[in-house]
Amino acid sequence: MSEQTHIRVLTVDDHPLLREGISTLINSQPDMCIVGEASSGAEALERFRQLRPDITLMDVRLPDKNGIDAMMSIRSEFPNARVIMLTTSEGDVEIQRALAAGAQGYILKSMPPKDLVEAVRTVHAGRKRIPAAIAAHLAEHYADEDLTAREIEVLQQIAGGNRNRDIADRLFISEETVKVHIKHIMGKLGASDRTQAVAIALKRGIIHL
Repeated sequence: MSEQTHIRVLTVDDHPLLREGISTLINSQPDMCIVGEASSGAEALERFRQLRPDITLMDVRLPDKNGIDAMMSIRSEFPNARVIMLTTSEGDVEIQRALAAGAQGYILKSMPPKDLVEAVRTVHAGRKRIPAAIAAHLAEHYADEDLTAREIEVLQQIAGGNRNRDIADRLFISEETVKVHIKHIMGKLGASDRTQAVAIALKRGIIHL
């Protein structure tokens, strides 16, 4: 089988060991091959321009930018680019953002290798690939009220260990306004205190440390 008839895959991850593992897996398949690798968002765009792969496997966490932003950069130049996001996180907010930005698939790194290979074939055939566990997780939070940009800022400050007074100073708002934001955040996330609000937000991918 020539490279022309293989599914040509570009892998983007900043961990050499993981890239090597994915390359070995993909190249062992009779109908696909790795045509290139990248370790950052900027390099991913550069390699995509050179190689025009059929499928790009994109890590969500990259050293220079979020993998979703890297995908958006690629898709702004190449609207038909087919990208599968790879992540360790089951955060529904991140998944929703990736899908809204045009990701064709979303795979957890903890899933069996066969799931990744099947995702490549499914997406290459023009269909989306969202594992059942992730779809259920998305459905669970579908009706939740989103946090506002300001509430996310406040939450990020709480996660950084800042007190209300510090948050007020940093965001140029009153301490009373900070308290109102925290009350709304806890209500929307179903949290009983600040610590639980941060834990929920980290798990769902609303904020990152």
